[in-house]
Amino acid sequence: MSGRARLALCAYAATLLAAGSLIPLVEGIGWLVQAAMLLGVQSGVGALARRVPLARTLTIALQTLVTLVLLTLVFARDHALFGLLPGPGAVMRLGELLVAGGEDVGTYSTPAPLTDGIKLMVIGGVVLIGLVVDALAVTFRSAAPAGLPLLALYSVAAGLSDGGASWLWFLLAASGYLLLLLAEGRDRLSQWGRVFGGAARNAGGLSDGLAGVGGGTSPVRTGRRIGVLALGIALVAPLALPALDSGLLGGSGPGNGKGSGGGTISAVNPLVSLQNNLNQPDNREVMTYRSNIEDPQSLYLRILALDEFNGSEWRSSTRRLTDVPERLPQPTGLSGDVAVTEVRTNISASRSYQQTYLPLPYPASEVRVGGRWRYEPEGRTLVGDDGQTTRGAQYEVGSLVVEPTADQLAAAGTPPEELVREYTRVPGSLPGVVADTAEEVTEGAANAYEQAVKLQDWFASDGGFTYDTTVTSGTGSSAIARFLRDKEGFCVHFSFSMAAMARTLGIPARVAVGFTPGTMKANGATSVGLRDAHAWPELYFEGVGWTRFEPTPSRGSAPSYTRPEVPTDSASDVAEPSADTSDAPSAAPSADDSCPPQLRQEGGCGPSQDAGAALPTDRGTPAGTVLLVILAAVLAVVLPLSPLLWRTRTRNRRLGSEGRTPADAAARTLAAWREITDTAWDHGIGPDDSLTPRKAAARIVRLGRLDTGAAEAVHRIAGSVEQVLYAPEPRPAAGLAEDALAVRAGLRASAGRGARLRATLLPRSSVRVVWAVAERRTALAERWANRPGAGRWTARLRRLSRQHG
Repeated sequence: MSGRARLALCAYAATLLAAGSLIPLVEGIGWLVQAAMLLGVQSGVGALARRVPLARTLTIALQTLVTLVLLTLVFARDHALFGLLPGPGAVMRLGELLVAGGEDVGTYSTPAPLTDGIKLMVIGGVVLIGLVVDALAVTFRSAAPAGLPLLALYSVAAGLSDGGASWLWFLLAASGYLLLLLAEGRDRLSQWGRVFGGAARNAGGLSDGLAGVGGGTSPVRTGRRIGVLALGIALVAPLALPALDSGLLGGSGPGNGKGSGGGTISAVNPLVSLQNNLNQPDNREVMTYRSNIEDPQSLYLRILALDEFNGSEWRSSTRRLTDVPERLPQPTGLSGDVAVTEVRTNISASRSYQQTYLPLPYPASEVRVGGRWRYEPEGRTLVGDDGQTTRGAQYEVGSLVVEPTADQLAAAGTPPEELVREYTRVPGSLPGVVADTAEEVTEGAANAYEQAVKLQDWFASDGGFTYDTTVTSGTGSSAIARFLRDKEGFCVHFSFSMAAMARTLGIPARVAVGFTPGTMKANGATSVGLRDAHAWPELYFEGVGWTRFEPTPSRGSAPSYTRPEVPTDSASDVAEPSADTSDAPSAAPSADDSCPPQLRQEGGCGPSQDAGAALPTDRGTPAGTVLLVILAAVLAVVLPLSPLLWRTRTRNRRLGSEGRTPADAAARTLAAWREITDTAWDHGIGPDDSLTPRKAAARIVRLGRLDTGAAEAVHRIAGSVEQVLYAPEPRPAAGLAEDALAVRAGLRASAGRGARLRATLLPRSSVRVVWAVAERRTALAERWANRPGAGRWTARLRRLSRQHG
């Protein structure tokens, strides 16, 4: 195998070992197999291009083109020209997947599900890093700088894994890099001999060695500098990388308060993930619940409220956290004149659902949940503390069903001045069309309640809006103006626009994010899936408090107090919770139950109401994944130890030879001599085939600083070698194995700790394996070239080459 071929193989192995650090970030390791295959093709193309040979730039360009074709075949075949070539459609598709993958990264906590976007990001990233490493280490023959892209790959994994990138992955990545450096060093030694420095030569023409005098720079010093730089990047890069933010299915969130009564909740924006969840091909189940509520379609599960609009986005304000009280305080603004019913809900979150905010019916009055949770009073939300998430959480919630009448909402008093000032604030960048449209839509309304109902009905049925989850998401001022013009969007656009328009009318408003009620299952429980993710506006009315509205068509259900045709006179008594808090309604609601009446009359409910109940997602680890993990672990252990294993096996075979014939005696003696020569080589005394056995033995004794016993053993075996080589009748010698082992012990005793460790783990004589493979390949090539009829084919190929040259 040539030096460049060894370098290419080591570059391939180093990239794969560094890519192993990405395993904790995503579910399964099937992507790593695909990445290995694509990386192998990419490396093979580079090897062929260098063998031609092509110019360096052309080699890299060819590898890049082949990589793009491979990614097109895997991720955008349906959009490719002739199913192969990466045309404009395929490039756009890859771009869409990358955007979706970026949103998924901000959505899921580790290990994230292997969506198409995340899969393209991890496989494409590994292949791209592999291309850079191959170009630096093999094409430009500079392996040391190739450690920087490998370090970048590991640093990204370490920064995103939140502690999942353990020392094992760093050790594997570092081993791959060291393997690459070793391959480059051996390649240079095979061509030029050992390079100690770039020093100028003295007057005698001899190098000054390690002195480093002259214009060159010692590779040892360069290696130290690269090592220091790499270590610095490894320490600093993870600190600069963003952690996975908390989305609807986010990971670690911002609840960082510690101790009683302290801590804050910083602003987050979970809406990055909402559109992707709504467009998932599978409605993956994130939680199930049972409740004794009479109207299941009114049980929205609320995660948090976005109450700050800065012109570029809606976000949650920074709030103070407290300990979770035994019973949550009375909701802000709710008076005793409004009918209230308390219900109980038991919720079980899937183990695949990880995010920091605990989904709760609003307004919750009591929460019983295990783990480390904190309470944010303004939004009435529970936030995980010190890494606490919803993963596999089971909890019970008492909540209030607030049932105001239209007259109570219409007669609402003036809200507190401080609340109005905070929740009616709009940025100066908000286009005037928003306020103008709000005034136009609510013309003739007598009070804030009628204005809110007019806004809701305009968005949901009267304004000609279309529900479309493929519209580009946006939460800023320009996105709201664009939505009012194009009238196409999904819940984010509807809720943000209505909240912004309500604020321009002086109505306090914010946006809640969470899940719609979900779908009833056969066992009486209700399943909530990814496609139930939702956003809706909450408007404040004094005496009622924060009140839900539903402007999004074909999603959720319009509240009863916004439908004049529905009687709202209800008893004001508070119902006691039932004895069995896990009982669910006996009948499953039909698809039409969740559809607003005005849309049901127009046939606008659509098939989106028939979201089927998703099956449980946690089915255990597949057997194939277990086998692949075991295989990867075995390879991770065996590959670094393969030189040691080969050397041990070779030593045992040489010193364990049997037979009594003169030929056997000669073979035993020569095998023992070869073992001594290789042992000395492993300890830094390279073989010199130009010396006689006697002079070679003296050289080993001198350079190895052997004691008397080991020196006599070397000379005895050297004498036996001369006897079997030159004597007419070779005589069998006794104690060859014992002498060889004595020499090995003497060499180890005189060597330093580092030299002994290298001689054991990375013996220099293991290069004989590479030589043996190269000899066999040469023999096969000669046999193939000398086969009958080979001359005619060779001549024909040469003629074709000249014609196309």
